[in-house]
Amino acid sequence: MNNMEYNDIYPEVKEDVVSVKDWLLVMLLMSIPFVNLIMPFVWAFGGGDIPESKKNWAKAMLLWALIIIGLYIVLLVVFGFSIMSLADSY
Repeated sequence: MNNMEYNDIYPEVKEDVVSVKDWLLVMLLMSIPFVNLIMPFVWAFGGGDIPESKKNWAKAMLLWALIIIGLYIVLLVVFGFSIMSLADSY
């Protein structure tokens, strides 16, 4: 056997676990109008003692919101020009 010692150069990082109660509170807050527009920014980019999993979830929610807004704009432009061209033909 080889008697080499194992040195871990990367220290183990203990991360806070988001409990079920915390996720229920997140879902409750996200169901309140206007609060659901502000809190993802606070969780994603705010400082403080926010667990990494909640930060990543908030960033993913903001990314999905940007994707959906982009799709809405594309559809609005496409259908808007289609409706305008139909209206011009009458």
